[in-house]
Amino acid sequence: MLRDLTDTEARRALPCKWGQVPDDVLPAWVAEMDYAPAPVVTEAVAEAVAAGMTGYPDFALGGPLGDAYAGFAARHFGHSVDPTGVIPVVDVTAGVRLALDALSEEAPVVMTLPGYPPLISIAEVTGRKRLDLEVDPDATRAELDLDRLDDLLDPAGGGARTVLLTNPHNPWGRAFTRAELEGLRDVVLRRGARVVADEIHAPLVLPGGPRHTPYLSLPGTAGHAVAVVAASKAFNTAGLRCAQLVAGDPATRDTLRAVPAARNDSWSPLGVVAAVAAYTEGDPWLAALIERLDAQRSLLAELLATHLPRARMRPLEATYLAWLDLRAYGVDDPAARILERGRARLAPGHDYHPGLTGHVRLNIATSPERLTEVVRRMATGLTS
Repeated sequence: MLRDLTDTEARRALPCKWGQVPDDVLPAWVAEMDYAPAPVVTEAVAEAVAAGMTGYPDFALGGPLGDAYAGFAARHFGHSVDPTGVIPVVDVTAGVRLALDALSEEAPVVMTLPGYPPLISIAEVTGRKRLDLEVDPDATRAELDLDRLDDLLDPAGGGARTVLLTNPHNPWGRAFTRAELEGLRDVVLRRGARVVADEIHAPLVLPGGPRHTPYLSLPGTAGHAVAVVAASKAFNTAGLRCAQLVAGDPATRDTLRAVPAARNDSWSPLGVVAAVAAYTEGDPWLAALIERLDAQRSLLAELLATHLPRARMRPLEATYLAWLDLRAYGVDDPAARILERGRARLAPGHDYHPGLTGHVRLNIATSPERLTEVVRRMATGLTS
């Protein structure tokens, strides 16, 4: 059911990931998968295009998208979602920006570091100051420092009013436990702050770790939180341009629905079609994907032990993005060295944590053969 793209197919299908590297470079950087999309998605989109669905989306915010996501959330996370509180946006970054503009005070925003680069800049884009909640790169396990968070939310300290939570986390690969999220909730409630939860990787929790807990599924969160979700990471449909904001209560829903159209970038009707197909019919394909990613995770551990034994990989509980500490090899920018000498492109760690040296983010969502070759090229780049 899961089909690997050939190199030729990948260069045509993934112009960002594969098109931005020379032919002799293997790409393992941007978060796109080297797999053909789920047939249920491509068939639904092809049918929509054949029917001429190339106009504007339904700006009335109705249609089947809310029901489709609510069903998906119930099956996969045990989370009851009001379909009327599911609001389309063009992508997750735009959804976060909209949530900040429409719901949050003009006060500092707490951002976890390392973090997704477009979200690192989102506070500044919305006219707010960013306050960093950093994870110690030497910590055994990436965890949220709730005492530090409390200081950042304290009016006498950082004065932040919003926490930008990435759950599961990119690039840590963490699936936060329910207890961890409850601790965060308690700090936020005590300080009267707000949470914007980026949960785009929620369907990609791997076996053996914590189950994904939607932040809005916790008691006491509905009035101060909104989630941003999408089918795009799990089903490789980012180019179809449709994510969703999920409101926790009617007041939040009504505020978001009242936002002028000029403030909510126009999503694609084809993206809606793809999301509905993925959420309603994509479970078998998603199960096959999780099985593959689980195998890739194990393969990566074996490859690193063989070719880069001094590499340190954080436990990969979710996503297909491994966060690797390569400081033992004495190179400040290992991604640049690997690209130059090994001809593989990885994402540099300093893009996710400004000032942090010796780290890379590696995309494992490819074939076993390609992943093997990428790690071999990494070793060539760092040890030759």
